[in-house]
Amino acid sequence: MEDNKEVIEELENDETETIETENNEDINSSTESETDQSSEDIVEENNEKENELDIMRKLKDENKKLTNEVEALKERLLRISAEYDNYRKRTTKEKEGIYTDACTDVLKEMIPVLDTLERAVAVDGSVEDFKKGIDMTIKGFKSSFEKLGVEEIDATGEFDPNLHQAVMHIQDESLGNNLVTEVFQKGYKRGDKIIRYTMVKVVN
Repeated sequence: MEDNKEVIEELENDETETIETENNEDINSSTESETDQSSEDIVEENNEKENELDIMRKLKDENKKLTNEVEALKERLLRISAEYDNYRKRTTKEKEGIYTDACTDVLKEMIPVLDTLERAVAVDGSVEDFKKGIDMTIKGFKSSFEKLGVEEIDATGEFDPNLHQAVMHIQDESLGNNLVTEVFQKGYKRGDKIIRYTMVKVVN
């Protein structure tokens, strides 16, 4: 009877040891699985961080590149603005110089005519003398105009709206159509530039 009891106890001990061994194996297996899973998570997390760092580096480089381009454009804009301002000032000064030179050229020709008029007024003389003085003044003006390239507009013949200004129209069957019959005020031009249109009377 005691032998049976010992056998039963041995069997129970063996079963207990077997269960404990299986439990230990399951725990070890679970621990290893958790360790493997944890390692994979760490690797994945590290990869994500590396990717984020790469993206940040690329963004930083791109931002630096764009900043440099903006600064370069700013410098270029400032340089162009300064160049344009200098160009504007230079052209304004040149225009003023051209205008002054043009006025000077005209006045040089007009001043002698004024001198002639002043001398004529200062001299006592007859009506005939004054008439001669006026004729000389007119010749002086015409000479000055010729030197300046100014010429009188021809008003003979047919009316030309590019040269003449009609201020009066008449009907006369004995005359042709669209003809200038009278000049009220002479016109002048310099080259193709009209200084003053000729004021005329036009027939038919």
